[in-house]
Order: sequence, then C-alpha cells, then structure tokens
Amino acid sequence: LVMGGFFLLSWFLYLWFKPLPPPYSYQLVEEGVSGQFSNLQLDAWPDLKLSKYELRVTSLDKPLAIAYQAKNRVGNSILLNWENLASEPIVTASVDFSELRTLAADIANHVPKDAILLGWWDTSRQLKLLSGRDTLFTSYLASPLIVPSYWKDRAEAIAEYEREFWGPLGSSEEQEEFKVFADALSSEATNGVKMLKEIAGSREAYIVVHPADLYKLAMMYPERIDLAFKDFPLTGNVHGLAGQVKAWMKENGYNTYTLQSLSERSVRAYFLNETQKGKVLLSHMLPLMNSTPVDFEPLPVVHKQGGYWVFKIPSA
Repeated sequence: LVMGGFFLLSWFLYLWFKPLPPPYSYQLVEEGVSGQFSNLQLDAWPDLKLSKYELRVTSLDKPLAIAYQAKNRVGNSILLNWENLASEPIVTASVDFSELRTLAADIANHVPKDAILLGWWDTSRQLKLLSGRDTLFTSYLASPLIVPSYWKDRAEAIAEYEREFWGPLGSSEEQEEFKVFADALSSEATNGVKMLKEIAGSREAYIVVHPADLYKLAMMYPERIDLAFKDFPLTGNVHGLAGQVKAWMKENGYNTYTLQSLSERSVRAYFLNETQKGKVLLSHMLPLMNSTPVDFEPLPVVHKQGGYWVFKIPSA
C-alpha cells in the first residue's frame, strides 16, 4: 500500500512538472524547385529548392501560418517567406515577399561584392541567399521569438521546437554581436550610429531596415520602446484610413506611427509613444507621422523598396 501510494505520488509529480509540448507542428505540404511555387515569382532563381510547410494545431482545420523553407549552400534551413494567417503574429512577423524579392535583386545589381549588409538576422539570411552578398548575420539566432499571448505557458517548448526545426543556433559570438546590433538600433540616435560604424568596421557597409523590425526590437527592449500595433482594412479611401489610424493613436495614448503593407486588403500600423522614452535610432530610419528617413543626415538613404529602407553606413 505504501509503495502504491509512493508510485501514485511520483506519477502525479511527473505529470505536474512535465513540460508542456509545443502547441503546433510544421507539416510538409510540397517540395521542389522554385518554379513549382509560382506565387513566389522566383524565376530569377530557377535552381533554388524549396519546401512548403503549414503550421498546424490539431484542434483547427486550417493552418495558422505558411512557411517556405530554403536551404543555403551548407544545408542550413532558411525561412524564405512567412505568411501569417492568425489574428496576431506567430513565431515571426510577416512581410510582403515581393518587396524582399525585388530588394534582393536590386542589391545584387548595385551593391559591390566586397561590401557587407547589416540587417535583422532573418532578413540578413534571406538577402544573403537571394543576392549573394555578404551579411553580418548568417545563422539562425531566434531572437525575439514571437509567442502569442494564449501560448505564453508553452514558450519554452516552442523555442526548443523552433531551434530543432530551423537551427542550428548561431555561435555565442554571433548571438552577442546581434545583441550589440539591436542595442544600437534601440539607442539614442547619435550613440546608435556610432555603434553601427564600429560594427561595420572598415568595409563598405549598408543597413536594411523594415517597419516589422520596430515590432521585434520593442519585444527585445520594452523598457526603451513603447509600441502597440493594430491592423486596418484597406478600402481605397486613403484619407479615411489616415483618420482611423490617428483616432486609434490618440485614444490609446500614442503620439506617432508608421505603416506596413500586409496585403492588398490590409495594413498594419505600429504606434509609438516617444514622449516618455524618447526616439530610438530605428525610429529615425522609418517613416513616422511627422518625419521621414530622408531627413536623417547621419545615415544617408541610398534605396527604398516597399517597406524596406537601405542606408549607407559612413566609415568610422
């Protein structure tokens, strides 16, 4: 009887402390060369091999996201395109792939081969794959991992599952260098530009940013960036949209915003409250309600493609 009670207690403790499994899985839908995925329009990369996955949970009939996975020359997985189908971001932030594809072609045609590109680690990996140019970050760095509020209790399991699927994780040195990069973007402008110059070193260097980076940066540094977002439908009435965005901004205590196109049907507004926490470097590099990156003299704009802005980093 005592042994039976001990066994039941042990089993109860095991169930109590056993980590919850990840709430979703990646399910392979299709794989082949880029021409098989006509929606991505990768005609310029005919030899690129892709795998299409759906992010699924057992309780739903439809996927929550669609991921297009590519492989680099050493066989590491790269998230080439992510289509979020849920009401809030999962794992990462969606961007318009047509903009990224066009940007990669522009970089291949106009950026010198001996130059280096700085950008968020996931954007860097995509641009290196499609443009052939060197990027500062080349590995899966998993920061930040975007976990919806309803899955917060499974964040650890999700992080482990994502590392297993997209890894291997970058070296400790590369992870630390990315933290310095993110620190620069979230710092006051003068100090942030100085940090970027130090990171770039003596090479000709460019930096690519996107409004989605602001959301990811705010997740890493909530003490520096007060941010919220909301999606709005596109109805063809630009003035009506601007009025809706500004009304939401004022009602919720924010004082500026930037927009990201999600599709032909919707746009995402990122709202900032810079009154208390000040304006970080990345905010100067994106079009806000009363400012434009073209006016930011420390980092000259050299190109714009959709939501992406490209700056040249002056030598230190």
